[in-house]
Amino acid sequence: MRYWIFLSIFLLVTIWSGIGAYEVGLWFLEAGMCLVGVAILVFTFKKFQFTDMTYIFILIHLIILLVGAHYSYARVPLFDWIQEVFNQSRNNYDKVGHFAQGFIPAMIARELLIRLDVIKKKSWIPFLVVCICLAISAVYELIEWWVALLSKDGADDFLGMQGYEWDTQSDMFCAMIGAICMLLFFSKLQDKQIHKLENTKKD
Repeated sequence: MRYWIFLSIFLLVTIWSGIGAYEVGLWFLEAGMCLVGVAILVFTFKKFQFTDMTYIFILIHLIILLVGAHYSYARVPLFDWIQEVFNQSRNNYDKVGHFAQGFIPAMIARELLIRLDVIKKKSWIPFLVVCICLAISAVYELIEWWVALLSKDGADDFLGMQGYEWDTQSDMFCAMIGAICMLLFFSKLQDKQIHKLENTKKD
């Protein structure tokens, strides 16, 4: 039942995100990745079921992406307000997205590595998780570059650089920090969730 609730929330946010989106083409690029990700989770659900905590954080990540798709990352109203109040040089909502791009994939990767027993020496898991997240971030930056070359007019909105020349590097740094934060603050909680799920399956 709870999984239907997660899926319903995602669908409602997706509909909201698409209505009156800042730029339709940009919306399809951003939201399209969310739809593909959810489709993969749905089709693989019977073969591999993640812990509730991982699904909740995946949903949070999807909402972050859909908000960015609706407004464009450089125009999210709350972060425009933050920019004005704290005299920041740019709208930093995209950094929240890139932090999540490290945090949530770290949670997914760690759970997969542990539950599928990918490696024998568990002490290697944190290092591999960070490497996986950085690889995902790098691939995303490459996709942004390729799409920007093709779209031309929509390049600035899709890239969200806002004139910052080190935007790509700072995006990857935010993803790395997100992955490290997940490992530091949520590893034990995730271990408990995994243990609980495995015991439930045995029963």
